[in-house]
Amino acid sequence: MQSFIHIDSPNYLREEQLPAPLDWSAVFGNDHPIALEIGCGIGDFIVKTALEAPERNFIAIDFYNKGCYKTCRRIDRHGLTNVRVLRVEARQFIQERLSKGLLAAVYINCPDPWPKKKHRKRRLVNRQFLEFLRDYLAPEGDFFFATDFDDYGIDVAGLLPGIAGYGNCLAPDLYRHELEGYHLSKYMRKFMAEGKRIYFVHYHKI
Repeated sequence: MQSFIHIDSPNYLREEQLPAPLDWSAVFGNDHPIALEIGCGIGDFIVKTALEAPERNFIAIDFYNKGCYKTCRRIDRHGLTNVRVLRVEARQFIQERLSKGLLAAVYINCPDPWPKKKHRKRRLVNRQFLEFLRDYLAPEGDFFFATDFDDYGIDVAGLLPGIAGYGNCLAPDLYRHELEGYHLSKYMRKFMAEGKRIYFVHYHKI
């Protein structure tokens, strides 16, 4: 059993101490557009992305305490002020802490694929979640999904054309195995070194 790691970082927000609804412009001290990463892992993707876009604020969430700890360490080391980290469950956090139409972008990188067929209903990204998430994207807000798991990538890529309100940024392709300018996480690089392909999906709200 893993021990709980105390996180002492100015960029870590404890959900139980936050008001609902939350004024994100007060949290960040500005009214810059806000992007969300669901499942930040060890924080390498969000740090690279946030360093490149100081004009944008980023919320990084993960269910695992150790991942949040490592993400905060990385953010603090780089002196970033435009990222906040929370240990929360995605759907509940979005519903309770974000207003509809708020998000300029959402990133979901290599979520748990639940590979066994009997467990696939547990996957985060499905039709219901995509319809739910669409309401929280700003007009023209971007949705990025990346996975190394073949049938998860193909499933999500196949679902989106049938969901109203999303436009395919990669058309006529439903997905690609490389996405120019998109930062690769440690896990993506590891999977690619093993000969696996990453499935990238990129849509925006229309």
